[in-house]
Amino acid sequence: MIIGLTGTIVAGKEIIANYFKNKGFAYFSLSHVVREEATKLNIKHERKLLQDVGNMLRENYGNNALVLKLLDKIESNRNVIIDSIRNTAEIEELRKLDDFYLISIDASINTRFERSQLRNRESDPKTYDQFLIDESRDREEDLENGQQVEKCIKMADFFIYNSSSLEALNNKIEEIYKKINFK
Repeated sequence: MIIGLTGTIVAGKEIIANYFKNKGFAYFSLSHVVREEATKLNIKHERKLLQDVGNMLRENYGNNALVLKLLDKIESNRNVIIDSIRNTAEIEELRKLDDFYLISIDASINTRFERSQLRNRESDPKTYDQFLIDESRDREEDLENGQQVEKCIKMADFFIYNSSSLEALNNKIEEIYKKINFK
């Protein structure tokens, strides 16, 4: 089984990924593919620069390039969680595989900004204005080889709006896992 994750910045993808890792799923992230390439190119791991690297990889090697690079690392017959899907071609490539399910997650912009400030990753925006810019760029639907999070969210098999407690989110994830397991 392969579970894909898409969604807005700091909506809770990491929590979903951790849930599946605790169920024995191998974890992979398209963001890690981008970070590896950025490191090779000696590019800082700032969100805009990482977005540029991902866009460049898609432009040069096809919009499914990140997934293709990742699939080489995945053992067959293994339960896998793939995080950070941001382009519809990535989903289309993964849909070619048996047992692929896409989960999307979102939350209010204010909630997500607060979470980003608490998380404080190197790539997280430091101001609300910068968060809005990054958020807007993540949702660019008209850039074919760019971030298309809004379109990806609409392609999901399951959707979570993460607006309350960690316990409520875990309950929603558990419900989805049960539905997938019974298919």
